[in-house]
Amino acid sequence: MKFKELDLDPRLLSAVDEAGFEETTPIQAQTIPLVMTGDDVIGQAQTGTGKTAAFGLPLLNAVDTQSSDIQALIISPTRELAIQTQEELYRLGSKKKVKVQSVYGGSDIRRQIRALKSHPQIIVGTPGRMLDHINRHTLKLHNVKTVVLDEADEMLDMGFVEDIESILSNVPNKHQTLLFSATMPKPIMKIADKFMTEPKIVKIKSKELTADKIEQYFVKAKDFEKFDLMTRLFDVQAPELALIFGRTKRRVDELTRGLQARGYNAEGIHGDLSQDKRTSVLRKFKAGKLDFLVATDVAARGLDISGVSHVYNYDIPQDPDSYVHRIGRTGRAGHSGVSVTFVTPNEMGYLRTIENLTKKRMEPMAPPTDKEVLKGQLEAVKQEIKDTLEHDKHLDRFDDAVTELLSEYSAEDITRVFLSDAIKDAESVPVKIAPERPLPSRKVSHSRSGHGRRGRNNGGRGRRNGGENHHRRRNNDHHDDKNGGKRREHDNRRHGRSKKSFKIRTNLEK
Repeated sequence: MKFKELDLDPRLLSAVDEAGFEETTPIQAQTIPLVMTGDDVIGQAQTGTGKTAAFGLPLLNAVDTQSSDIQALIISPTRELAIQTQEELYRLGSKKKVKVQSVYGGSDIRRQIRALKSHPQIIVGTPGRMLDHINRHTLKLHNVKTVVLDEADEMLDMGFVEDIESILSNVPNKHQTLLFSATMPKPIMKIADKFMTEPKIVKIKSKELTADKIEQYFVKAKDFEKFDLMTRLFDVQAPELALIFGRTKRRVDELTRGLQARGYNAEGIHGDLSQDKRTSVLRKFKAGKLDFLVATDVAARGLDISGVSHVYNYDIPQDPDSYVHRIGRTGRAGHSGVSVTFVTPNEMGYLRTIENLTKKRMEPMAPPTDKEVLKGQLEAVKQEIKDTLEHDKHLDRFDDAVTELLSEYSAEDITRVFLSDAIKDAESVPVKIAPERPLPSRKVSHSRSGHGRRGRNNGGRGRRNGGENHHRRRNNDHHDDKNGGKRREHDNRRHGRSKKSFKIRTNLEK
């Protein structure tokens, strides 16, 4: 369906056209007409399917710009998602001059109070800070027509249900409620039963939910083998932009330091970082100034990042729903993506549970051979040479040295020396990642071999330059929404190759 086929304000259609969008995604095609007719809607869709525009366009369409009242609330699980949603709605609604304001923890509340006095018509915010404004009477909801619960399963995992109920109890009875979630566990359906009126359900099929365009592999390995295997895969697959998921904050810190020690352009994010640091790292990653982003599930939730070519699950998630969220950050907008999950022998039961949820088998991938690694490294060096010849305008300053070298040595020998220096064995920089406490054993319903058949080590060309338990409880990593205190900041910047031995502590202390 074309956007112009929808009964949207011409100013919105103009903004959509400028953004380069012509056809709706499945969630947009099915959701927008329902929202515009006033129905309550439950949409099952993962991040990256276009759900922000699916609820955002009809909200913007309905806004009365002559009114100074708040007309819509969008409740988001994280500050990052709230900011991204506000930015997208601002772009789409700019020609109609709709005012959109975000409110979230970890930011000066007085500044937000001043911004709310400018009478925004749409508010995007995290539950804790939104409730704080309601209690301060700085958020007046008497004219709210629509409430959106975005990433509802994430908010459930974070323990925000009570806050959401408190917010909804302050909204007038007659309003439209929209709920979006990647998965639909029973507690989410209970929220729908309590707060929604005969909702229409828009469900993306399972095969769409897990993205057919994502090639999913697993590598069976012992915990101490995973880091070296992963970096060898980088040389073979040459990811253009990659996300790496670790189970704990400590794991993320150690993986980040290890990657930087081996010369990879990597940074990490988790809940102990200050908001400024997290924002800075994400901005660099989105701008392509980082090649690898290491993250916990908590820190990466709700991130709408385009261009990710590979997702590496250094630690398999204990919750299979988290796997769906992780891999959903690649294979977007018609592009293909690759996910690789490292699985220890006792974790094979978790892999089977994930496959049962996604209805798709992960293909076994054998560790890369030395020959494959060398081939990948050579391809990267050749690409660097090509890029340098195309863009470096000052290579002629080496002419005298080139003439002198060629008079003494053959071009072949010079090239061999250059390649020998350019291609270093990454494992010559030892990195030892502290083992994490193993996940509880889970029975495997069918036996699988980690090396039953060889998977393909494919991917795009690119530059080489700690997940907190999140069961149904409040987690401090998320809940800094309410506790906006300053977090300690890890700023580990070690770029370039290091010739020093690099060790990371090996005890099991948390």
